[in-house]
Amino acid sequence: MKHAFFEAGATAVRRTAKLVISALALGALVACGGDDEAEKPASQVAAKVNKEELSVHQVNYVLQRQPGLQPEEAPAASRHVLERLIDQELALQRAEETKIDRSPRVMQAMEAARREIISRAYLEKLSEEATKPTTEEIRTYYDANPALFKERRIFSFQEIAIEAKPEQAEPLRKQLESAKTVNEFLEHLKANDIRFAGSQAVRAAEQLPLNRLPIVAKMKDGESMFNVLPSGVQVVVLASSRSQPVDLERATPAIEQFLLNERKRKLIEEDVKAMRAGAKIEYVGAFAKDGASAPQAPAAAPAAQTPASAGLDIEKGLRGLK
Repeated sequence: MKHAFFEAGATAVRRTAKLVISALALGALVACGGDDEAEKPASQVAAKVNKEELSVHQVNYVLQRQPGLQPEEAPAASRHVLERLIDQELALQRAEETKIDRSPRVMQAMEAARREIISRAYLEKLSEEATKPTTEEIRTYYDANPALFKERRIFSFQEIAIEAKPEQAEPLRKQLESAKTVNEFLEHLKANDIRFAGSQAVRAAEQLPLNRLPIVAKMKDGESMFNVLPSGVQVVVLASSRSQPVDLERATPAIEQFLLNERKRKLIEEDVKAMRAGAKIEYVGAFAKDGASAPQAPAAAPAAQTPASAGLDIEKGLRGLK
């Protein structure tokens, strides 16, 4: 049975194709809600490609989604964007001539992109209702997370990935605890033909997973963590660390953005939960067996996310702290 969108008219198909192909090729597949200019008919023509016109608004739409673009760079960037739009238009016209745009695979991809764009626009529009945190809320968060601010440190880790069977984990743990130095532990691995690989990493406090930061913050230089993984064992040694505290004034922009993002996330999460509760959802076919008990896909990021991935970009907020 054909889907309803397979029956769309040629004009509607072309309009949707131009939207989706342009968004995918230029990396502009983002929410377009709230952009009044995008909804107005093009009043200026940037180029004509055969019988089709490319508007200045199409060029500007792409430029607006290039972060960090300086005013003096705009003319050259505009020309580059226009040339890419021309290439896309030529490819689109050829696709229509050869009926590629009517193939089920392409139509399904277009419909999936349309759903993604519109649903994301709705959720981003919803998130605009989130209120900014107060000065007191910012201070409270600052005081509640000394490892990120007052007692912030830069950590140098030595990571050792060990190939080991589950029954080898506990003996390896005891061996690590009894070893006087990391090198002594490594010599034990070599003597017993236990395969391992070592690496080094430098991480700021905000680059660590939130659920691990309190543990790492309590570690002293030279101490180690022992983690049992599905693939074996991981030993993380805190080789060294240095203090790099952040005062409230410098931390405020990052905390404000982080708390605002958290409020947006919760708004979306609660709205999706409410929509699910008010909707009639019926699992069919192969999904009917365990659909009712299937876990709901989380609207938020995993709990083990880092503060940076959650929106607490301290380095960016400090503007050259180092």
